[in-house]
Amino acid sequence: MSIRKLTIMALFVAIAVAGSTFVSIPTGIARAYPIQHAVNVIGAIFLGPVPTVIVAFVTAIIRVVTGTGSLLAIPGSVIGALCAALAYKYSSKAWLAGVGEMFGTGIIASLIAVPYAHLLMGTSVAALFFMPAFLTSSIIGAILGIIVASNLRKTVLIKSFI
Repeated sequence: MSIRKLTIMALFVAIAVAGSTFVSIPTGIARAYPIQHAVNVIGAIFLGPVPTVIVAFVTAIIRVVTGTGSLLAIPGSVIGALCAALAYKYSSKAWLAGVGEMFGTGIIASLIAVPYAHLLMGTSVAALFFMPAFLTSSIIGAILGIIVASNLRKTVLIKSFI
């Protein structure tokens, strides 16, 4: 992996961590942090699957350690990042990266979060308990990520940067 790609990955981690510090939306049972999902979509489009998953994992760990995220940040961000990156890799369509993020985080991760929360957090909840918050956050973030990535593609700077 090149120094340039590692630097961009670190920049994405910084944006996601800072964004989750300042941007959150109350969704009833939890708070939605859409910047992480936007970074997942942008990373999926510009970096590929492995770097995007690494960015999501490092961001989630930093958010857990700093208290801006719970242990649910790990499956929520990593699964969404993987689905977004694979959807983009095999389609080359930005909107499918957004759909991958929404499906990965909103559906798959919210279902995996139930046994995960029971094992690691001692919380017993119904199967669909996390889905509204995860879907809200991932939908907002995916739309934001698609918009930002589409505008970044039009710049000359991005062609020399990535």
